[in-house]
Amino acid sequence: MPRISTLRITRSHKIATAVLVAAGSVTAITATGGPSEAQTTATRSSVSVEPVAAAGIPTAKDAAEKAAKENAAKEAAAKKAAEKERSEKQAANRSTERKAVTPKKYANNLDGWIRESLDIMEKKNIPGSYEGLHRNIMRESSGNPNAVNDWDINARNGIPSKGLLQVIQPTFDAYHVKGTPKNLTDPVANITAAANYAADRYGSIDNVDSAY
Repeated sequence: MPRISTLRITRSHKIATAVLVAAGSVTAITATGGPSEAQTTATRSSVSVEPVAAAGIPTAKDAAEKAAKENAAKEAAAKKAAEKERSEKQAANRSTERKAVTPKKYANNLDGWIRESLDIMEKKNIPGSYEGLHRNIMRESSGNPNAVNDWDINARNGIPSKGLLQVIQPTFDAYHVKGTPKNLTDPVANITAAANYAADRYGSIDNVDSAY
C-alpha cells in the first residue's frame, strides 16, 4: 500500500503545530511563535538590578558604608581625646597661674622671717640653712629685730650694728638683696643681706659662729 503523508498546520495564539501522519503513526512538532531565548536574555540584561548580599557576604556598598562609619567613629574619638587633653592643659595652666599670683604667706615672727629669707636666698643662690641663721640670730640679737649695738667700735664711729644679725648700714647697702625692703632693721632684709655678706666672706652663714 502506498505511504500517505498528511501535513496539517494550525495557528492559535502564535503556536504552530505540525502533525505528520504516516502509516498509522502520528508525530507532533510544536513550535512557539513567542520571543526567542536570545531576545529574552537581552531584555533581562537591560533591567538594572541592585547587588544583593548572598549567604551573609557583604556587597561593596556594604563594605564602603561600614568603613565610613568606622572612620567617623575614629575621628570622633580622636577629637574627644584632643579636647580632653586641651582641657587638662588649660586647667593645669590656670592652677600654675593661681600659684604664681598667690604669694606664699609667712608668720610674722622669727620663724616666719627666717623661712621667708631662706626662700629668697634659694632663688638668689645664696647658701645658708635654717640652723645657721637661727644660731647666729640668737647670738647677735636674741631674736629682737630692733636690737642696736651702741658700745662697739662701729657705734663709736657712728655706724652702729642693727637688727637680727647686727649689720651696719654700709654692709647692708653693699649686700642688700633686690626684692627685700631697703630698711636695715626690716627682719627679712636684714637676714638676707647678712647671709649674702657671710656667703661672700665665709662661704656661708653656716660657717659663722662668732662676731663677723
